[in-house]
This record gives sequence, structure tokens and C-alpha cells, in this order.
Amino acid sequence: MRIDIITVLPELLKSPFEASILKRAIEKGLVEVHFHNLRDYSIGNYKQVDDYQFGGGAGMVLMIEPIDKCISKLKKERDYDDVIYMTPDGDTLNQGISNEVSLKKNLIILCGHYKGVDQRVRDLFITREISIGDYVLSGGELAAAVLCDSIIRLLPGVLNDETSALTDTFQDNLLAPPVYTRPSDYKGLKVPEVLLSGDFPKIEKWREEQAMERTTKLRPDLLK
Repeated sequence: MRIDIITVLPELLKSPFEASILKRAIEKGLVEVHFHNLRDYSIGNYKQVDDYQFGGGAGMVLMIEPIDKCISKLKKERDYDDVIYMTPDGDTLNQGISNEVSLKKNLIILCGHYKGVDQRVRDLFITREISIGDYVLSGGELAAAVLCDSIIRLLPGVLNDETSALTDTFQDNLLAPPVYTRPSDYKGLKVPEVLLSGDFPKIEKWREEQAMERTTKLRPDLLK
């Protein structure tokens, strides 16, 4: 997989990809992540990438021309499965979307900033709009990092135990069951006996029951 991220703040994005699972995925050659500074495609000596919005109103808007130049350059080099725009009014990211996007080969992710992008960018170039929740961030960079983390960890070979991703919360529209590790008794708080029994069918049944119970109590909306 190759991911090209277009941003006005590439320095804000790099850190998450320089540690832990994402770093290992890149080092293994399982994913390429490239950052493109929108100011490299800017207009004039002042490297302008934003302007006031027509009709008045507070806040600046990312201009179409620098974005057009960047996306057009990338598309000349390879075909892309999706051009994703991170925006609060996009489809709310969930595990199903992450699963789907993880199957793509080449992605462009555009990070919004200020009051967003010229609507013509969305009309002409964007194939999918994704939000990470009903709130507003200063820009789309952190949202792009969240999306990338959620899809890269699903790529074959990224996790040491690939079955781990299949048992994550939300994979089956259920919350994950409680998990425990050593010691089995900590200050009188004991691990459930079933987990120490070695009876794996019984353990699996317990986990399914716990997952259903937690989901019913905490996130009944998932069961709909």
C-alpha cells in the first residue's frame, strides 16, 4: 500500500509514523507513506495556499489551485483507488470503513485546514470524505494519522499475530471482552477461573458472553 498525505503542516504528521507498529510496517516495506507540503505548490512569492472566502465571513479557505497542482502531479505518476478528504462532515470512521480502505493499493489523503477547502476541490477530486467524530480540530492532520493507524495495522504482516486484528473491538459489531494478565491474584482481585481452566471452548463461550453483555450495557446502538 502507498499513502500520499497532502498537508500544510507535514511536521505535525511525521511523529506517529516514526514509532511502534506504523514504523515497523514502513520498515518492512508493507506500506509507503509520503508527505506533501501544499506550500510547495503555492501561488506567488509568499507561498500562498489560502484566501478569504467569497461572501464574507470569518476564517480562511484552502485554495483550489495548489491542491489541483499537487493531486494532478501525483495522478500522473500512478493510479489511485481513492482521494480521501478528512472533514468533520464526512462519513464517521468505523471499523467497517477501516477494513474496506485497508484493501486499497494507493491512497491520497487531503488534510483540511482553517475553514476547509474550496468546494470545487471536493466536487472535482475527492472520492471519499471521512470524519473521526462530531467535533472540530484545527486541521485534518491528526485525523489523517488516526485513519492511517486504523488501516495500516490491518495489512497482512504488520501485526506479529494477525489474528489479533480479527478479534479487535468492533470487528463483529461488539465491544471486546475483558482481558487479564499476570498475576492471577492482585490484592484480592482475581482473574476469572474460566480463563485459567485451559478449556478453550469454554473460554471462547465466556468471551462471547462477556462481549455481548458489555455491548448491550455500554453500546446498545452497535447491536442495531
